[in-house]
Amino acid sequence: MSENAKASSVNRAKLYQLVLFPLNNGATNVYYVLVLSYIATFGSNVLALGTLFASVMVTAMRLCDAITDPIIGALMDRTNGKFGKFRPFMAIGNLIMAASILVLYGITPMIPDTMMWARYAAFVGLYFVWVIGYTFQTSCTRSGQTVLTNDPKQRPLFTIFNTVGSLLGMGVMQFLAPILAKNYEGGYSSAGFFRTLAPVGIVMSIALTILAIIGIWEKDQPKYFGIGGEKTEKVKVSEYLQIIRENKPMQRLMIAGAGTKLALSIANNTTVLCMLYGCMMGAYDGLYLPMMVLGYACSVPFFILSVRTSQKKGQKASLTKYVSVALACYVGVLVLLLLWGHGDAFHLSLLGENGLSINLYTILFILFFGIGYGAYYATADMPIPMVADCSDYETYRSGKYIPGIMGTLFSLVDKLVSSLSATVVGIAVTFIGLNNLPTQYDPYTPGMNVVVIVLFCAIPMVAWAATLIAMKGYSLTGEKMKEIQAVNACRRDAVANGMKLEDAMEKWQTVDQLPAEYRA
Repeated sequence: MSENAKASSVNRAKLYQLVLFPLNNGATNVYYVLVLSYIATFGSNVLALGTLFASVMVTAMRLCDAITDPIIGALMDRTNGKFGKFRPFMAIGNLIMAASILVLYGITPMIPDTMMWARYAAFVGLYFVWVIGYTFQTSCTRSGQTVLTNDPKQRPLFTIFNTVGSLLGMGVMQFLAPILAKNYEGGYSSAGFFRTLAPVGIVMSIALTILAIIGIWEKDQPKYFGIGGEKTEKVKVSEYLQIIRENKPMQRLMIAGAGTKLALSIANNTTVLCMLYGCMMGAYDGLYLPMMVLGYACSVPFFILSVRTSQKKGQKASLTKYVSVALACYVGVLVLLLLWGHGDAFHLSLLGENGLSINLYTILFILFFGIGYGAYYATADMPIPMVADCSDYETYRSGKYIPGIMGTLFSLVDKLVSSLSATVVGIAVTFIGLNNLPTQYDPYTPGMNVVVIVLFCAIPMVAWAATLIAMKGYSLTGEKMKEIQAVNACRRDAVANGMKLEDAMEKWQTVDQLPAEYRA
């Protein structure tokens, strides 16, 4: 391939762009903690709304996402203004979230308790407005990758930087929240706690958003918008359902993304871990943190391995390989949990009265859990950069450039699954006769081991199996993506030189039909 053609077909990002743009995910994850982790507590304990109402409303609002997300995606696809396609949604979305949360956490507690109807209305209305802003910004993380880079060697790096950005936003908030809560009587149930935490989170999210906007600034321009660039045809809302129905790779990726997300959300659920390490093993304080540190430490080599595999063989190969590793390791975890309770030897033990106290059961658990957790944590966000591949495939298939609808549809699945995980845990706990979610200090209840086995092992394993089945027919291999990028580049150059998009689509359909300079 000639240098000119190569430069035209491969859009590479600079290192600072790869590092900064994923901070958009960190910016939205600040609100993930600020809102989704605490809003039910705020509603029930601060505003004195019904506990059931506050919890169910947050879950039920996901049904509204099924309507609003595609509309926002369509709006993004039709945007091509002075400030680009993605930057306006990132900035506006962040400002919408900031304004709605400042009012929600700062002003609604001032509504007198004699006007409870106003508290209910403000709680629902402001949360709905926040959801709109959240969708505005979070969908850009997925759809913006299409302009950032199409280099098969760079896109896998997005997974690493995305995880770093996510941990930066979420981790700092999780660290600060308990520190701030200690300064108020009532802790998380104090209105003062929320009035303090909200501005801290908002400032941090704005800073991360600005950095992310800088990261995508140079790339957010029409020459990177699919084949047509400024001439890109506007897609009618009525066409979206047909497009998604015919984009088979996207359908399979949505299943895979739901599977990996569901496995991570349920297995990492606080209630599940409290039952495992606290109620069953009787040593939550001595097991939870060491096991989490173990899992994160084991994920580091898998992040490196997954990126290298993606660069050599494509993201499909990497996802299936390491999900398979997780599935195999959790067979061992499952066996160990089935053996729990058959004697003192079948029990997790790290520290005893006289210091270190580790048995064979614990060694095997550390081995299987550490490797399994490291493998699946490294793959949990891997479907995100694959959304960009599906968007490029749609451009290749139909000539349509619709990263917005692709990003919001995947975001919708992500949010639905995240909400579903809490519901699944709650329902599972009721089967053993518990009215409240158990904490680390609650005693063991008969049947709790079965619930842990199902939630900690069985459901994640089924989700990973579904991921592997979905990926089996996923056609966007590393080699296929190289062909797609070459064909798209040839068509784009032809359209830029005056050829009609329909003619370019008809003339070049496979890599064999391309001029020699576009072939790898």
